[in-house]
Amino acid sequence: METLDLNIIRVLEDYKNGLITTSEAARRLPSTFADKKSFDAEAKTADAILDIGREERIGFPEAIYAASKTPQQVCEIFIKLYETTGKALATRCGEPTMQLLEQKCSAATINRQASLAWAREEVIINPWGRVAVIAAGTSDVPVAEEAALTLEFCGFVSERVYDVGVAGIHRLLGRVDKFRDADAVIVVAGMEGALPSVVGGLVGCPVIAVPTSVGYGASFNGIAALLGMLNSCSAGITTVNIDNGFGAAAAAVRILRGVKK
Repeated sequence: METLDLNIIRVLEDYKNGLITTSEAARRLPSTFADKKSFDAEAKTADAILDIGREERIGFPEAIYAASKTPQQVCEIFIKLYETTGKALATRCGEPTMQLLEQKCSAATINRQASLAWAREEVIINPWGRVAVIAAGTSDVPVAEEAALTLEFCGFVSERVYDVGVAGIHRLLGRVDKFRDADAVIVVAGMEGALPSVVGGLVGCPVIAVPTSVGYGASFNGIAALLGMLNSCSAGITTVNIDNGFGAAAAAVRILRGVKK
């Protein structure tokens, strides 16, 4: 089957499954017919080559990692992504970057707690694919919010269950009904990183563990939590990098889209 046919089928399947609206499908189809290489479609700014065909190719759009980029670079990339794809997401934004985005892009929504900015022409909440985002402590919430907001940017419902760490395990056990029937669970924890192991013994869905850099000296800025999660005795837990709430959400989206197909 030719690449063109696969592009058309993906757009139609996304529309059928409620992932995109009629107007978004109509916007995607002309470029699909016009360009047999839409999987490899690009757009450019002065400093970046944007992979605007990524969502067509893998089901997850390109996002901007704002750290180490200037506010001007982030703003230019953000606006170009929004103009060409109808959506844009930037993670790890510093305050100057968020202020410039507020000035230059009226469509941008800013969340300072998660250091995240996003814009979408349309947001469709999928009728399937509920993800619980569990945070061990209040200090872990910024990373958990990065995950939850990324999920919502992609159209998935996120159920937040925060401040339920193992130091007071009754808090988690008293809220099992909030995540037991989830389609995937993201668990965010620092210190010794024990919470994902506990959650992994309570649910049968995919569990994605996120170690955070929260903790005293011997936590080694999240390395202790990372090693604890990698060595979990709850079989089948997936572990992403330290403080990588975005990566955990991306993993959940890939899993859920794969299961749906």
